[in-house]
Amino acid sequence: MSEEYDGPQVVGLDLHRRRSVIVRSTADGRVLETVRFVNDARILAGQIAKAGVQPQVVLEATYGWYWAVDVLQAAGAQVHLAHPLGVKGFAYRRVKNDVRDAGDLADLLRMGRLPEAWIAPVPVRERRELVRHRQNLVQHASGVQAQVYAVLAKCGIAVPMDDLFGPSGMRLLERAALPVVFRDRVDSQLRVIDALETEVARFDTKIKALMYAHPAYAVLQQIPGVGPVFAAVFIAEIGDISRFADAGRLCSWAGLTPRHRESDTTVHRGAITKQGSRLVRWAAVEAVQRSPKNSAMGRTYQRIVERRGTTAKSVAKVAAARKLLTLVYYGMRDGYIRCLAPRAAA
Repeated sequence: MSEEYDGPQVVGLDLHRRRSVIVRSTADGRVLETVRFVNDARILAGQIAKAGVQPQVVLEATYGWYWAVDVLQAAGAQVHLAHPLGVKGFAYRRVKNDVRDAGDLADLLRMGRLPEAWIAPVPVRERRELVRHRQNLVQHASGVQAQVYAVLAKCGIAVPMDDLFGPSGMRLLERAALPVVFRDRVDSQLRVIDALETEVARFDTKIKALMYAHPAYAVLQQIPGVGPVFAAVFIAEIGDISRFADAGRLCSWAGLTPRHRESDTTVHRGAITKQGSRLVRWAAVEAVQRSPKNSAMGRTYQRIVERRGTTAKSVAKVAAARKLLTLVYYGMRDGYIRCLAPRAAA
């Protein structure tokens, strides 16, 4: 049933892969209509048109949300993206279904209690697609390389060199006396690795061309340990740096800050949250390991290890990663990094 209503409306959208649910309600929470529909841009536009001018629409940042947000914004809706971690509380209900989920999203928005995620604009999404796909290709290649090591281990062939896929390692693979089945498998794996590395190189070129004009791309590469790949990851994943009030909030968003649990006079601070962009955390930690010892990150690492011992290497690495991400913040915000700028002669 649909009810006519001319006032401002709040719409909850529970988005799924094939079918979704819309719940339209008034500003005071009275449900006007509930509709289940097959995912289609024209159908969604038609449904949201029933909500009047500039309705408030909320959906969760879940699988495939890009197209729905674009359709809703094109239709004039004010779109809000619910953070998945913030709406996990829906699971407490005895009855959980799509209609209840859409209604609860609308209620959270209506009451001003919605945990919102940032809606990345189209250019940022495009950068992220390239960077994330390149990372997936690299991970696939690493997985196939691990399989080559496993085949050699099964055949009792030792690998004396550090890089099996360097010149000396490739000679070992060519000369290794492998049974026919294992030789076929290794040859196939090497062809797959070559194909993946070709694709990685192709996307390196695409990413460089896309990032070249970005004002922070060259600036971030001034940070010790940060090259073209890591700079592209930071720019693509972070997006608009102005949405972070300071460097600490950026580190918190990246999941590099410790958990905090407080009740009355008891306070517990634990391991880092690891909530946020895994790719940014990976890039920050990897860049730290490539930083020279005399860099700001290297000094932070050494200072913690000297104070707490070698068992604290992981803690020191994370602290250095926070330092590096702080430099990333100022590089993206200001267009330069003051502590890295050359000092004028006295």
